[in-house]
Amino acid sequence: MTGGITHYPRETRTALIIGTGMGGLTAAALLLKAGWRVIVLEAQTYPGGCAGTFYHRGYRFDAGATLAGGFEPAGPHTRLAETLGLTWPVQPLDPAWVVHLDGHQIHQWATREAWREERARHFAAGESFWQTQERLADVAWRISQRHFPWPPLTFNDIVAVARAATPAVIGAAPMAFRSVAHLLPRSASPQLRVFLDAQLLISAQTTAGSANALYGCAALDLPRRGVCYVQGGMGNLAQTLVTWIRAHGGEVHYRHPVERVVVQNGRAVAVVTKAGAIFEADVILANVTPWSLHQLLNGAVPPGLRRDVQHRPPTWGAFTLYVGVRAEALPPHTPTHHQVILDPGAPLGEGNSVFISISPADDPTRAPAGMRALTLSTHTAVAPWWQLDPEAYLRRREAYTQRLLEALEVVFPGIKSALHLCLPGTPRTFAFYTRRWRGVVGGFPQTSLWQARGPQTGLSNLWLVGDSVFPGQSTAGVILGAARVVAHLLGKPTLLQAKV
Repeated sequence: MTGGITHYPRETRTALIIGTGMGGLTAAALLLKAGWRVIVLEAQTYPGGCAGTFYHRGYRFDAGATLAGGFEPAGPHTRLAETLGLTWPVQPLDPAWVVHLDGHQIHQWATREAWREERARHFAAGESFWQTQERLADVAWRISQRHFPWPPLTFNDIVAVARAATPAVIGAAPMAFRSVAHLLPRSASPQLRVFLDAQLLISAQTTAGSANALYGCAALDLPRRGVCYVQGGMGNLAQTLVTWIRAHGGEVHYRHPVERVVVQNGRAVAVVTKAGAIFEADVILANVTPWSLHQLLNGAVPPGLRRDVQHRPPTWGAFTLYVGVRAEALPPHTPTHHQVILDPGAPLGEGNSVFISISPADDPTRAPAGMRALTLSTHTAVAPWWQLDPEAYLRRREAYTQRLLEALEVVFPGIKSALHLCLPGTPRTFAFYTRRWRGVVGGFPQTSLWQARGPQTGLSNLWLVGDSVFPGQSTAGVILGAARVVAHLLGKPTLLQAKV
């Protein structure tokens, strides 16, 4: 160090990462470990993006994602921690969450024995489906533990996919052309179908009739794959990576919103921030949506990316409530997460299916003394929120607020009288704070492995990471997607090989 400036050898390559989502931070940490110079630019004052935690009136609310899975011994979080030599601030959850459906409480137990007993009580006629689901989930999760660069972009990727084709994978291959609904027996109850639809909507962004069978079966197995509570809120996963990056010589700059990616001679050579600062780089990784990247390229959009944003429909948005409640109103030892389906006969999302997350009593960092922090969320289409005049927008926001509070009353009757704070968030809110185009969240619905989006952008040194890149959803998914991009940049077969 001389005068506060780090001098790098001329041969050191520089990577510029746009955004501190878990995908961007994972890529930054892995490149830094490989000897690259790393610069991360974040528009907000805290890391994590849609998996961040923000501060408001003494509360620390999870902005979007509230549940983290993939911490089992061979899970993506565990493998990343082993690679970097860090420890996540997490504690396991059991049950992972409780589903409130048609007067029943279905516990998503973490242990397989307890879950098999639970599903037998509620879905006795569906056992053949569950056995198939477990078998296919095991295949899909084992694939995720190997180097499986999907969709393949190079000849080496094709070779790696072929090497991952074990007999079990080959036997499950026909399921790549089917949906989860195709696995259901005729004897399956309507309640089982609604239950599956609700689980897949939060984990695959679509329902059983459309969810790819292999991906969907793995998603249904998420509660058995190391679901954890993050001490201090979900954003502490991202903060753990930021701390590691800075401790190892990387740069993370907050309040640096990127306004433009500079393209010269078919390469992305720099970014320009809102303040006019210019950061040059050899490689740029954008932890943004394809639509947001399209805007950042400011007319220099490759044809493939232009077609992509024109033909892919917008993904889901979220309506959220950030609620502060008197702790005494919550039963002792209540599970941390709940999912409520208000009307099993109506379409899910739009306030009819609601996910509720509660800060634990033993985490005093999340709320003022005597209070608890809750995040409620439901899937919502983004377009209607942008078509309203101010008065209609406020009416719609209030209507959705009441729907979500109705779901909260299902879990905790009478709790409305104990509310201390109720702060709504719409897709327009997400667009403002996360800079995601129209406030889309969650990534693309996993309907077909053949339509999965890879990290390519049409420029050889500009890559996408985050939930738009397969496998997409969840912090576990974006870790895998980012590791795949870094492995490609480093010319290595894999970076997060499972040890078990």
